[in-house]
This record gives sequence, C-alpha cells and structure tokens, in this order.
Amino acid sequence: MTSSDLAASPATADPSSQVGTLSLSRDAFGRLVLTTPDGQTHAGVTPVRAFPLSAPEEGLSLVGPDGHELAWLGRLADLPEPDRSLVSEELTARELMPLILRLLDVSTFATPSTWTVDTDRGRTELVLKGEDDIRRLGGGRLLVTSAHGLAFVVPDMAALDPASRKLLERFL
Repeated sequence: MTSSDLAASPATADPSSQVGTLSLSRDAFGRLVLTTPDGQTHAGVTPVRAFPLSAPEEGLSLVGPDGHELAWLGRLADLPEPDRSLVSEELTARELMPLILRLLDVSTFATPSTWTVDTDRGRTELVLKGEDDIRRLGGGRLLVTSAHGLAFVVPDMAALDPASRKLLERFL
C-alpha cells in the first residue's frame, strides 16, 4: 500500500509528501490508535464513513477526538487485514442500521402504520409515519426510517420472500 492509498488529511500534511503507511492498533483502554508515517500517534481515533448508504466500503475518514480529520482512507478493502478488522469493529460498534430480512405484519396500509419485522438483530416493531420514510437507494436497496428516527435497510428487495415483497410494495 502506498501513501496515495492512505493519505494524511490536507489539513495536517501534503499527501504527496507522505512516506510509508499508516497503522492502527488498540491501546490499554481499548481505544483505536493511529500511527502516522512520521511516527506520531493519535489515541481515540474514530472511523467515519463518507457515504454510509451509497458506498459504505469507500471513503472513510479517521477522525481524532477533537473532531479533526487525521487521515483519509479511499477504500476499506485497501487496508491490510489487521487494520481492516479494527476499523470494521469500530464501525460496527458505532453504527446501528438493522437489516430488514422479512416483513411479518403491518397494522394498516395507510400511514402511520406499525410494522412487525425480522431483522438481523431480531424481531421488532417500527412505526412508519409516511411513504416518504421509505427511500430507494439503488440496486434494489431501500432505507426505511422509523418514527423514532432509526434507519433500517432492506439490502435487496428482490431477495425478500414473496409475502414480504407484497406487503412492502403496497407502500412504494
């Protein structure tokens, strides 16, 4: 991996002048630690996705505890395996976007409507305030926002069982 793949933020350094690679580790408190090519360490780093819905594996910023970007990662897949696992663990702990695997029931086909769904995190109910709370993301993906502001993702509408698709199509 070259310095052009993992570049320091323009605010902190000129990416073209970077030599070596960035590395990630955990400190004794379990915080993510970034070591830059010049040997500086930054504890408490947080990875933040630039496009969490449309391109979740591309464009990640490593942000320090003060909120300033320390480094930019073009693609998560470009990181070597130990670092990629650390970033993935941090993102999983930080982001909650359950996947809707199956629609079991809807209270009414008018809104507001209470949906009972199976997600990758278990069965739950959500309240859909209006049809505008369902957004198409492309590639058959949908974003469903509950009345409480929690975002649920349908990863592939075509992969849902026929009964779930039929219920969902009534709202699209």
